[in-house]
Amino acid sequence: MPFEKKIYTDSGIEIKELYNQPTKRDELSGEFPFTRGVQTDMYRGKLWTMRQYAGFSTAEASNQRYHYLLSQGVNGLSVAFDLPTQIGYDSDHELADGEVGKVGVAIDSLEDMEILFKGIKLDEVTSSMTINATGFILLAFYIALAKKQGADLKKISGTIQNDILKEYAARGTYIYPPKASMRIITDIFEWCAKEVPKWNTISISGYHIREAGSTAVQEIAFTLSNGKSYVQAALQKGLDINVFGKRLSFFFNAHNNLFEEIAKFRAARRMWAKIMKDLGATDTKAMMLRFHTQTGGSTLTAQQPYNNISRVTIQTLAAVLGGTQSLHTNGYDEALSLPTEEAASIALRTQQIIAFESGVTDTVDPLAGSFFIESLTDEIETAAWNLIEKIDAMGGSVSSIEQGFVQNEIAKSAYEYQRQIEQGNKIIVGVNKFHTEEKNIIPVFKVDELVQSLQIEKLNALKLKRDNVKVISSLKLIHEKALSGENIMPSVLEAVENYCTLGEISDELRKIFGEF
Repeated sequence: MPFEKKIYTDSGIEIKELYNQPTKRDELSGEFPFTRGVQTDMYRGKLWTMRQYAGFSTAEASNQRYHYLLSQGVNGLSVAFDLPTQIGYDSDHELADGEVGKVGVAIDSLEDMEILFKGIKLDEVTSSMTINATGFILLAFYIALAKKQGADLKKISGTIQNDILKEYAARGTYIYPPKASMRIITDIFEWCAKEVPKWNTISISGYHIREAGSTAVQEIAFTLSNGKSYVQAALQKGLDINVFGKRLSFFFNAHNNLFEEIAKFRAARRMWAKIMKDLGATDTKAMMLRFHTQTGGSTLTAQQPYNNISRVTIQTLAAVLGGTQSLHTNGYDEALSLPTEEAASIALRTQQIIAFESGVTDTVDPLAGSFFIESLTDEIETAAWNLIEKIDAMGGSVSSIEQGFVQNEIAKSAYEYQRQIEQGNKIIVGVNKFHTEEKNIIPVFKVDELVQSLQIEKLNALKLKRDNVKVISSLKLIHEKALSGENIMPSVLEAVENYCTLGEISDELRKIFGEF
């Protein structure tokens, strides 16, 4: 008999030539453990929220893009912030030099937030903000603006990413040490439960773990383990798991291995339901894993960039067949630059074509019962539990990150993936096979270098016209609350309403918590 090469998923799970073992599970959507979805009727009742991640340059420029996206059928905004905003520096800080408005929009104050959402009613849209270390400040900006608009805070909804553990493990935009960061996160949980009960207080992110080079199994194992740590921290603070548990959400990646990605999402729901039940949740809604998906940025290629439209389509199908609640599709040009308006429009149309033309939304969990999908779901779950058990044995996510375990596992996977590409064992079309001589004719989006000086001018003008006595008083109050251990959110909200800047608030807490 001739030798047959074995085939594996990117997570190292062997794929058999034929699957013929029927599933023994008898599960329904909308019921524990939610393998088949968190809603009974899934997309027959309500489609996923179609978001497009956007933010660049100034608040004025980003506001124009948001109005365009809303006019094209987007029903949820997703805000990208520049690096200085993400790590707590105003646009005039020396470490912000050259980065203002580059990978996202620059937001220094409530004034910028007012411009960013000009003409957009916050009680009529949901907004997702990809922000972590300074998430509490951006949330305060958003709430302050909602109050100025006269919105009912009990009704506004959206999400802040607010997932600092994955920053230490995979991304790097942290400010404070882990314990201080966890304290801020539980303050947000507590405050939002009372003041903005429909707000998703955290989006526990596997996306960046995957972008850093993890496998699908590692993505859900490390992400769910981080989620477990946040829940444990909230329980230690005396918060009710059946209340804050309903406001937890997740953020996953979608890569090109269609069936592995679908099985990954199904396994993650089942695992999270068990984790929450074991931690004491009794309300089924607190056991539901609700998640946003973004198509895989690291899968996009600069070579033959139009091929990325096909990749994004496969990844969109994976997210939808896997039961996502919200979805962002990448532009085909994002390996070259921020997406142009045309690329963003094609990405949105990809979602709309799948939603309204493909038929995959017509029934709940259409691949359920597939011998292959059910087997792969089980195998991914088993492999992910094995990793979580290792992390638990180290003392949990924070400890495993401090010991470098998570970082090392991701690094090893990233190395192996790249090695397979370079040896030709893994084919990337247009990169290591099917080359063509090509000239780049793709128009790229560039941020004007004048953005930084414009932003600094706005900052200087703001500092001249605001009440600086109130600014000093507000920052002093934040300092006192941080020292006393009281919830800092009310004082942060007061500070932003008095037009304290993001950098001023971040620096005040640096005095207390230090930097990591």
